[in-house]
Amino acid sequence: MARISGVDLPKNKRIDIALTRIFGIGRSSAVKILDVSGVDPAIRTADLNETEIAALRKAIDGGYKVEGDLRKEISMNIKMLMDIGCYRGLRHRKGLPVRGQRSSTNARTRKGPRKGAVSVKRAK
Repeated sequence: MARISGVDLPKNKRIDIALTRIFGIGRSSAVKILDVSGVDPAIRTADLNETEIAALRKAIDGGYKVEGDLRKEISMNIKMLMDIGCYRGLRHRKGLPVRGQRSSTNARTRKGPRKGAVSVKRAK
């Protein structure tokens, strides 16, 4: 089993598809990595030898920020937006859509489940 950047790649998939399991690598990045490392994109992950795996690791470590480092950078960018108090940061803080979507009727994914009307019982 090939393990790259802390991720176990699926054995039965082509390596160009399997590399997309790594956070921060998409289809185009996977093709570029395979081009640089000299690995055939049509080969299955289970058929890779150690030298090819090492070449893939070297290509990814050399030019791409992936997995933990990328997640940390993204969360730090969001935290910075919240700290400086800009509009996007306020939307992140409130848990509302950030990129201009309407929030009056939609945005259930961001806002969470509906909160029903709360009835208040009055004391007599």
